[in-house]
Amino acid sequence: MATVAVTKKEVSRDLDHCDIPYYVSEFVEREVGNDYDSLRKLDNLIDKLSENKKQLEEQVLTVSSEVPKRIQNALKNAEDSKKSLGRLLEEETLLSDSINSHLLKAQPWMEDLDVLISQVEEIERHLSYLKWISRIEELSDSIQQYLMTNNVPEAASTLAFMAELDIKLQESSCSHLLAFVRSTVKFWHKILKDKLSSDFEEVLTQLHWPFVGPPQSQAFGLAAPASAPDVYNNLETLFCQLLKLQTSDELLTKPKQLPEKYSLPLSPPIILPIQIMLNPLQKRFKYHFTGNKQTNVLNKPEWYLTQVLMWIGNHAKFLDDKIQPILDKAGSSVNAGLEFSRALVMLILEKLAADIPCLLYDDTLFCHLVDEVLLFERELYSVHGYLSSFPSCMHILSEESCFQRWLTVEKKFALQKMDSMLSSEAAWISQYKDITDVDEMKVPDCAETFMTLLLVITDRYKNLPTASRKLQFLGLQKELVDDFRIRLTQVMKEETRASLGFRYCAILNAVNYIATVLADWADNVFFLQLQQAELEVSAESNAVSKLQLGQLASMESSVFDEMINLLERLKHDMLTRQVDHVFREVKDAAKLYKKERWLSLPSQAEQAVMSLSSTACPMLLTLRDRLLQLEQQLCHSLFKVFWQMLAEKVDIYIYQEIIMANHFNEGGAAQLQFDMSRNLFPLFSHYCKRPENYFKHIKEACIILNLNIGSALLLKDVLQSASENETTLKPNQPSATAALNELGVYKLAQRDVEILLNLRASWPNTGK
Repeated sequence: MATVAVTKKEVSRDLDHCDIPYYVSEFVEREVGNDYDSLRKLDNLIDKLSENKKQLEEQVLTVSSEVPKRIQNALKNAEDSKKSLGRLLEEETLLSDSINSHLLKAQPWMEDLDVLISQVEEIERHLSYLKWISRIEELSDSIQQYLMTNNVPEAASTLAFMAELDIKLQESSCSHLLAFVRSTVKFWHKILKDKLSSDFEEVLTQLHWPFVGPPQSQAFGLAAPASAPDVYNNLETLFCQLLKLQTSDELLTKPKQLPEKYSLPLSPPIILPIQIMLNPLQKRFKYHFTGNKQTNVLNKPEWYLTQVLMWIGNHAKFLDDKIQPILDKAGSSVNAGLEFSRALVMLILEKLAADIPCLLYDDTLFCHLVDEVLLFERELYSVHGYLSSFPSCMHILSEESCFQRWLTVEKKFALQKMDSMLSSEAAWISQYKDITDVDEMKVPDCAETFMTLLLVITDRYKNLPTASRKLQFLGLQKELVDDFRIRLTQVMKEETRASLGFRYCAILNAVNYIATVLADWADNVFFLQLQQAELEVSAESNAVSKLQLGQLASMESSVFDEMINLLERLKHDMLTRQVDHVFREVKDAAKLYKKERWLSLPSQAEQAVMSLSSTACPMLLTLRDRLLQLEQQLCHSLFKVFWQMLAEKVDIYIYQEIIMANHFNEGGAAQLQFDMSRNLFPLFSHYCKRPENYFKHIKEACIILNLNIGSALLLKDVLQSASENETTLKPNQPSATAALNELGVYKLAQRDVEILLNLRASWPNTGK
C-alpha cells in the first residue's frame, strides 16, 4: 500500500470578519486530527451537522414569524390607547365648558349668598355681643337684688364670677364691651368693698386691732366674754367675703411697684382682707417715718426696722390662731403670718429705696444702715420664718450703685480694721496662751481677728439674692486675704534676722492658721455653691482653661485654692528659714565633734561605763534648746514639720561630714553608736515613738561600723560576690540586698555599705 504524504496547510484567521474557513478548519482539526482512522466517523459527523442545521433553520423560521406578530399587537394596543385618550380629551373639554358655563350662571347667586353669609355672621356677632351685655346686666341685676336682700355672700360670689368673665374677654377686640364689663365690675366692686371693708374694720376695732403690745398684754376689748364667739364669727364671715373680691380687686388695683433696677422677684398681690388689716399700720408707718417728723432721721434706721419687727411679733399669735384657720377653711394656700410680714417688708423696701440715695456717700451713715438692715434680715428670717423667695432688703442693697458702694465701704472698713489689728500691742499674742487645750494652734490675736472679720463678711453677704453678687463679695474676701498675706510677709521680712524669735513664730502660726481655716471653708456647702456658680460663669465667659474647668467641676480644687497655695508657699519658706538657722547653729556646735579622734578611742571593754563624747555636748545642747524653744512657740502641726525637716538635715550632715569623713576603730564605732542612740535619738523621742527612723543614715551606718569581725567579713564577701555576679550572672549566689536587710540596713546603697566597711580600721589578717 502506497504511503500518501499529506501536507498540512495552515489557515490564518481574519480578525476583522466572520471567518468561516477558520472555524471549519478548527472543527475538522478537533474532530479528525491526524488520525486517518477517524475518517470513518465522517458519516456520523455529517448526519449530526445536518441535524443541527435543520434545527437552526426551524428556530430561525419560528422567530422570524413570531416577532412581527408581537410588533403588530403592540402597534394595535398603541392605536387603541390613542383613540381612548382622544375620547377622554373630548369629554374633558365638554365637561370644562359645562362647568364654566355653570359657574357663569351661578356667579350672581354666589355674590348674593356671600352678602347673606356676611349679614348672618354680623348678626351672630351682634347677637353674641348682646348676649354678653345681657349676661353682664343679669349678673349686675343679681348683685343688686342680693344687696337689696342683704345677701352679701352671694353678691360677692356673683361679682367674682363677673370678674372671671372680664378676664376671659381680655383677648377680645371689642373695646366698648370690655370697657362696659370693666366699669360694671368696678362699680359693684367699689360698693361691695366699701361695705365689707367698713364692716370688717368695725370688727377689727372691737378686737382692738392693731395690737401695740406683746401677745400676753393684748385685750380684745369685747363687751362681755359671751359675745366673743359672735365677734369671731363675724370676722370669719367678712374675711371670707372679702376673699371673694380678690379677683376683681386684682383687676382694678395695680399694686405699687418699685423700679425694675431693684430686680424684685415676682409675687402675688397681698390678699384684700390682709390689706385692710394693714391699713392702720401703714398709716402709722408713714406718719412716723416720712416727712419732717422727728422720728424720720437718716441716722436712725433701727427705729423703723425695729418697729416693723415689733408689729410682726405682736400680731403673729393672732394671725396663726384666728386668721390662718379661716384661710385653710376657705381652701386658700396663703400663710397669714407670711402675708402680713411680706406687706410690712414692702414698706421697709420703699423706705430704703427713698433713703439710700440720700446717704450713699456718707460712709458712717451708710455703713450703719447696712448693719441695721442685716440685723433686721437675720431676725426676720430666723425668728419669723420669712422666705428667701419673697422680696427682701437684700434686693435693695443689690442695686448696682448701692451694691458697689457697699463693697467699697466694706473694703475700706476691713482695711482699717486690719491696720488696727496689726498695730495693736497684743497683735502677736494669743488670747488663749494660758489655756493649753484651747491654744493648740497658738493663733496670734491679729490672725484670729482677721478670720473673724472674714467670717462676719460672709455672714453679711450670704443672703444676697443672686450668685453674681455673692461672687463679687467672695472676690473682696480673696483680696483681703492676699492683702493680709502681703502685710504678714512685710512684717516677716523685718524679723528675718531673728527667725527664731517670738514674733517670727507668731507670723508663721498666723499663716498656718489662715491656710487651715480657708481649707476648712472650702468644704462648706455655701462655698461649694459659690464654686458651682463660679464654674458656670467661667464656662460662659471662657475665662479659664478646660483643665481648670474640669478641676472645678470635679471638686478637685476650691474657691480659695490660689490663696491657700500662696500661704502654703510662704509657710514653707519661713519654716525652711528656721530649719536652716537652727541647722547652721548645729553645724557650728559640731565642729569639735567632727574633729574627734575616732581612730584611737578606747574600746567598750576598756571603759567601765560608756559616756557621751564631750565634743558632742555643744551640738546636742543646741538641738535640745532650739527644739524646746520652737515647741513652745510653734503650733503642733508646724513644729512637727520643723523637727522632721531638721532631723533629715542633721541625719545627712552627721552621715556625710562625720561618719563618711573618718575612719573608726572598734572603740570609735561604739562611741559613735552610744552618742547617737543614747543621746541624739532620745532628744526627738518626745515627738515620736521611734525617733531612730528619722535618722536612717546614722542608724544603719552605726550598724555596719559595729558589726563583729565575723559578720563584717561575711558581709564584705557577699558584697564582693554580688559585684562580681553583676557581670557573670550567678543566680545561686546570695543576694546583697537580702543580706543587708537581714542586718537591718534598708536605706543605704550597696556602694555606701562597702565604703563604710572600708572605714573600719581593724581587720584581721586573712591571708588575702
